[in-house]
Amino acid sequence: MPAKSSNPETVLLHAGPRGNAGTGEVAVPICQTASCRVESMGHAADPLGRGDLGTVYSRILNPTCDALEQRIAALEGGVAALAVCSGQAAAAMAVQNLCRPGDNIVSSADISGNTSSLLAHTLPSMGIEVRFVDPEDPDGFRRATDARTRAYYGETLPAPKLTVLPIREVAAIGRALGVPLIVDNTAAPILCRPLEHGAAVVVHSTAEYICGHGTATGGVIVDGGKFDWTRHSRRFPTLTEPDPSCHGAIWTEAVRPLGPIAYIVRARAVLLRDIGAAMTPFNAFQVLLGLETLPLRMRQHCRNAAEVALYLQGHPAVQRVIYAGMHECPTQHRTAVACLKGGFGGLVGFELKDGGEAGARFIDALRMFSHASDIGHVRSLAVQPGAVVHRPAAAFAPGYLRLSVGIEHIDDIIADLEQAIAAAAVPAARNAA
Repeated sequence: MPAKSSNPETVLLHAGPRGNAGTGEVAVPICQTASCRVESMGHAADPLGRGDLGTVYSRILNPTCDALEQRIAALEGGVAALAVCSGQAAAAMAVQNLCRPGDNIVSSADISGNTSSLLAHTLPSMGIEVRFVDPEDPDGFRRATDARTRAYYGETLPAPKLTVLPIREVAAIGRALGVPLIVDNTAAPILCRPLEHGAAVVVHSTAEYICGHGTATGGVIVDGGKFDWTRHSRRFPTLTEPDPSCHGAIWTEAVRPLGPIAYIVRARAVLLRDIGAAMTPFNAFQVLLGLETLPLRMRQHCRNAAEVALYLQGHPAVQRVIYAGMHECPTQHRTAVACLKGGFGGLVGFELKDGGEAGARFIDALRMFSHASDIGHVRSLAVQPGAVVHRPAAAFAPGYLRLSVGIEHIDDIIADLEQAIAAAAVPAARNAA
């Protein structure tokens, strides 16, 4: 890679290894193996003592996954990353890496999809309390913090609400109290680098924008390397006290020769080893292919979404439009929206004046858009969030719809929206007659 390049178009093509040193691959190959040969007894007995982690078993470290991890770490400006089997696994492990039963985290109440169930139900069933606060009032994080708070959690651009997280404000509160901020940046890769705004850890579901084609699930955790775990050592016993599962290793000391990567090494050496939520080499290969065109795709997603938002804003059947680049975006924190650089994302929310039944008719009338609750695919997607079973309908206006705008030609995108809105209004027009 060209020396010191920080341009994502270059980084995502050239950062990290390309393949085996002796065979000269241009693209990263799929290393489809369950285990790797151990070179010596010394290698097996003390990999950390040699100054590297080595590759022994694919569940813990696979060469194809390693290439992906290095590129995403470079993309986010982190020191190291860990690839796992899904975005849900990444979110869960990012929290579990710091928490024991009886501990708690403070989370933004604006979170998307199944993450709401993970934080509201599954983690508490494991003894980890999750306290939800309104991100519109960042000081709520401070008020909810106590001696057993291990992390703050939020999403850069949570779907379906689409309210940008005030990353800088929340991170500053956390650092003053010794609490790291974990940010899910799934909806805004390239556009936002949360680590630059004070976050300590970033997670992604790679199945969305990063992969881009809806072909492979995956997740990744990125360690920013700048949070001082030892300064508030009592908050982080998983990193600063002897770990009985790894021969009493104290992670902040054991990995010091490797750099400030205690957090991510512990996640790999303990959680990935014991829970086994590993990304497959084939899925890592698919995600690597997506990464190569991510900057180009994000530009087109943003351009198209901005055009869609303007079109909807002027439509007489539309009550309200929610898009990060518009004044209608509900956040009160201008610095929150300012964290998005080069575009405001590919997600657009809007409400139809005729309510929920019109929303259902709109979804059924779409021809090019797919009815899917996912985001970030090259193809345009649409969903009526109140109709999705894992989110309460009361949380959204009856006619609220969320679009994940793809990279199709903008004329075709708007044509599909236009005919679907017209179809949604047909019964209302009949009743008026």
